[in-house]
Amino acid sequence: MQKAIVILIVITTVLSSIIAMQSYYDKGLSVLQLFSTTAPANAILQGQNQNQNSYNGSQQTNAETAIQSNQTVSTVLDYESATLNKVFKETGGSVVQITSKVKTVLPNIIINGNPYESQSTRLGSGFVYDTEGRIVTNNHVVDGAKTVDVTFVDGNIYSANVVGTDTFSDLALLQITDNLDSEHLTPLVLGNSSLLQVGQQVIAIGNPFGLSDTMTTGIVSQVGRLLPNPGMGFSIPSAVQTDAAINPGNSGGPLLDLQGHVIGVNTAIKSTTGEFSGIGFAIPSNTVARIVPSLMKYGKFDHPWLGISGTSLTPELADQLGLLHNFKGVLIASVTPGGPADVAGIVGASKDDERSGDVITAINGHDIKRIDDIIFYIEEQTSVGDNVVLTVQRDGQSQDVIVSLQPRPLPEMQTG
Repeated sequence: MQKAIVILIVITTVLSSIIAMQSYYDKGLSVLQLFSTTAPANAILQGQNQNQNSYNGSQQTNAETAIQSNQTVSTVLDYESATLNKVFKETGGSVVQITSKVKTVLPNIIINGNPYESQSTRLGSGFVYDTEGRIVTNNHVVDGAKTVDVTFVDGNIYSANVVGTDTFSDLALLQITDNLDSEHLTPLVLGNSSLLQVGQQVIAIGNPFGLSDTMTTGIVSQVGRLLPNPGMGFSIPSAVQTDAAINPGNSGGPLLDLQGHVIGVNTAIKSTTGEFSGIGFAIPSNTVARIVPSLMKYGKFDHPWLGISGTSLTPELADQLGLLHNFKGVLIASVTPGGPADVAGIVGASKDDERSGDVITAINGHDIKRIDDIIFYIEEQTSVGDNVVLTVQRDGQSQDVIVSLQPRPLPEMQTG
């Protein structure tokens, strides 16, 4: 009887151990999701150890990959940040704040028999053009002022004269008149705006809302935009569109590439609220390079002028004129009396006899498809006094007309 009890105790103990071991392996294999009921216990243990090692190795590899990936991202961000910071440090000292005081006359308010005069302050930006103390800015920043204050990032303030303005391109040139011995002038380099590509990263530096020495970044959203110039009758061609934040006070400041070269002068935004909404415009640097030397020498720039207004042909308009449905060209709506086109015999549309005007199809052999093409070509490829050959469609026939370009008159102008 005692022997039977001993045997029973031994069997119970062995079974308990087996159950306990089986429970341990189940828990372990459940974690690893490699449970197999047909494998021997020692094989399961060996497989568990091997897979545990594999799992640990996988975890280590993934961790190392993640660390390396984070290091790579960090390196890229650091590199980009370092590039932007480098451009800012190299160019920021050449960007200035411009303060002008403008006198406003209110004729409806009479004090002591004289119209009331008030003085307002206008803030903008600009940049150093040369070592002689010349500063480039927007015309609308200094319009109406003869002298302005120029403030550098180091806090030094100098007086400057407005020595040249061009309302058509909204550019102005200033000349610092104070002693500049204590100021180290570093002119910014003008880049080639014709090489800009959509998506290219750009930097704007200026004084938005009077916050001096502010940098924003973005990309070139598009090139070759026609920028309206309210009140002037002509648009500014080849404007650079960007999503770099531009706000009041940025006007006249530089738009830079990652080499720190000026590729535009920040000028305007498109917004329904008056605040930046992701669409800003800059006057291209090639326009600056073409106009500023004339502002320096003559105080002005003469823009070539045709003396026409017109509209791009649409399929509907082409049908009405008896042309092919997709005929390309610009229908001349009117010709300025005594202007270059009028002198050359260009014909505009007439309501009196319902006569259609000439349709310009080419200038100097360059095809014309939109009114923009005429504006771009005349502004960027010609000068006052040049003769241009206009190819026009008149009464169903194509013919060439030579036009001698004159300077644009002020302030009442036509589109062409």
